[in-house]
Amino acid sequence: MNFDLSEDQALFRATVERFAAPVDVEARRRIRAMDHGFDGQRWREAAELGLFALAADAQHGGIGGSIVDLVVVAEAMGRGIGVDPWLENGVLPLRLLNAAGMAEEIAPIADGRRIAAFAFAEPERRYNLAPQGTIAETRGPDFILSGEKRFVLGGAMADRLIVTASVDGDTALFLVPADGDGVHRRGYRVVDGSEAAEIRFRDVAAAAEARLDISDETLRTIVAEIQLLAAAEMTGLAGRLLDDTLAYVREREQFGVPIGSFQAVQHRLVDCYAAIEQMRSMLWRAALEPRTDAARWRTAMAGAKALIAEKAEHIAREAVQFHGSMGVTDELAIGHAMKRVMLLARLFGDPAANLAEFAEAA
Repeated sequence: MNFDLSEDQALFRATVERFAAPVDVEARRRIRAMDHGFDGQRWREAAELGLFALAADAQHGGIGGSIVDLVVVAEAMGRGIGVDPWLENGVLPLRLLNAAGMAEEIAPIADGRRIAAFAFAEPERRYNLAPQGTIAETRGPDFILSGEKRFVLGGAMADRLIVTASVDGDTALFLVPADGDGVHRRGYRVVDGSEAAEIRFRDVAAAAEARLDISDETLRTIVAEIQLLAAAEMTGLAGRLLDDTLAYVREREQFGVPIGSFQAVQHRLVDCYAAIEQMRSMLWRAALEPRTDAARWRTAMAGAKALIAEKAEHIAREAVQFHGSMGVTDELAIGHAMKRVMLLARLFGDPAANLAEFAEAA
């Protein structure tokens, strides 16, 4: 079987590498110090490179990239410790809007003029996608939304919110203007320096056409895609963590010799290398998994993310161990990479939750 990248995939990987290259530690700290920890100019540049349009079909104004294309970009984002919320505020809302066929909403997000966020998490519901406290009551042909959402990544800076709400006991999704009447947001920083929000909806009016035509199964499939892309980004991050650690142990001296010459250090780094190879094998096995059985495919994505997240967090801890206390700071790239891994490992389920989902279906 040929696992070589196509010409287009290699081009996108090289594009992401060039895009991420100028963002060193100092530039990353400067961007995180901006409002919402976000650089709007870089966001528009990413859009011009087609990094968002990959997530939408050509018939809706996108490029129509495959899941493998998106995996290639996600892994490259990880290796560059991407500072831009490409996955959570680009790909995720575009996949949802694409599934609903809302071409008029896709275009401004794909070209970087608008930012969208997915609001699903509720108090005491952890990773459950089904809304309980957010209700959409019918009022004629329209709806009135009330409730509260937590951990809305990019929610404080978003122009549009895709909100899950219960309609007569069923899960529905609504596209809501983030600055609309009755929408109250409170932003806060999360572990990787980006910003999330708590959002309250108090009698927010939503027209009938604001409801996305997405079934519960389609929603769960899109979430599984994001789990796979989070795993791909963590694979790239783990590779960067190991590369930076290898460079460090070759230079850091103890007892007059580089610490990389110590056998115990070498054994631990070999274990990290073997873990990354296993992560990549699992990533591509999941990316190439046939979709003939949708439920089995979603389970495979959860299992892949569980394994990759666990190993990525282990490699991050080892990198910090070798660097010492400065490894957890924002003075070194590994500190930024470790914190991004911590966030992605808990996106749509931590390793334990993802593994439980996989085990239940086995």
